[in-house]
Amino acid sequence: MVERLQKIISRAGIASRRHAEQLIESGQVRVNGRVVSELGEKADAERDRIEVAGRVVPAAAKRASYILHKPPRFVATLSDPEGRASLRELLRAVPERVYPVGRLDFAASGLLLVTNNGELANQILKAADKLPQTYWIKVKGRLSEDDFAKLASRAHARVRLIPAAQSGGTAANPWYEVKIANPRRDLLRRALFEAGHPVEKLHRTALANIDLGTLPEGALRALQPVEIRKLEAAIARVNRSQVRHTSGKLPQDGKRNKK
Repeated sequence: MVERLQKIISRAGIASRRHAEQLIESGQVRVNGRVVSELGEKADAERDRIEVAGRVVPAAAKRASYILHKPPRFVATLSDPEGRASLRELLRAVPERVYPVGRLDFAASGLLLVTNNGELANQILKAADKLPQTYWIKVKGRLSEDDFAKLASRAHARVRLIPAAQSGGTAANPWYEVKIANPRRDLLRRALFEAGHPVEKLHRTALANIDLGTLPEGALRALQPVEIRKLEAAIARVNRSQVRHTSGKLPQDGKRNKK
């Protein structure tokens, strides 16, 4: 990907963005043997040989993003001081150095994104509280229509019984599907506990447009470019919604801000 030189140099940890600009302007940067002294110059860190004051900038790692089906009882980190099973054991076959985005409880299972794309990871984390997520939950007992109404009111969660073929028929404690955002997940847990239906199992099946599908437990697959574009579009919608919500608030004097 073609980017401004100062951004490439800064990301490589050789110099700050401002210092990188100074190095360029003083003629200490070469691209494929050619001295570059204009700040507008761009290069491709994966293809071009970039030298800064005689030091070669390492080639950028290929951007890679995957969907991982995390099994229960795995910490959603690359290591654990308590010695519990971690994602490192599941990512041994991945050629790139990737890391998880967001969290998924130790006892929970399901969809988890792993990537080395820092820009995408930051976008997801900033919008995480508003991005829609889909979970399958299993609770103690069976929910009633009254329970559904209370959950919709208290946790703003849309809960539905999963079709019998997927939920285990007429089991005493079947699986339910919940569409909810991150902060409301804890509200949902509390509301279910207070109603006498504590959550026994939690399984994430989707994040925005990204769906776990039939990916086996412990397996992973590469995120497709079209999926990344749709995810970025979903994040952009969340950001626009937050801007509209913030700009519509009244200041303390009760008058709207004039544009």
